Amino acid sequence: MTYVVTENCIKCKYTDCVEVCPVDCFHEGPNFLVIDPDECIDCTLCVPECPVNAIFAEDDLPPDQEQFTAINAELARQWPVLTEKKPEPPDAKEWDNVPGKLKYLER
Repeated sequence: MTYVVTENCIKCKYTDCVEVCPVDCFHEGPNFLVIDPDECIDCTLCVPECPVNAIFAEDDLPPDQEQFTAINAELARQWPVLTEKKPEPPDAKEWDNVPGKLKYLER
């Protein structure tokens, strides 16, 4: 089992989770983070750190977020590893819990 970053991270992109990851499995894109499923050790440390509750265990994904398992795996191969916390986007709070954000994902 791995952990998966889901839709609510899009355009929020808080990086609090990155600081606690012991294996550097987070990768950063323009407006989203992903977890590399091959690197994730299922430690759960990132889950409580996410201020927008966008990280789930793969087995606990809400049904409407299941496509993010494949999205995380795909984009982790393309995007660079992120190991340090960065400032969130200035409008991150405005994007928290906005439905239908997948169309805004920048690859």
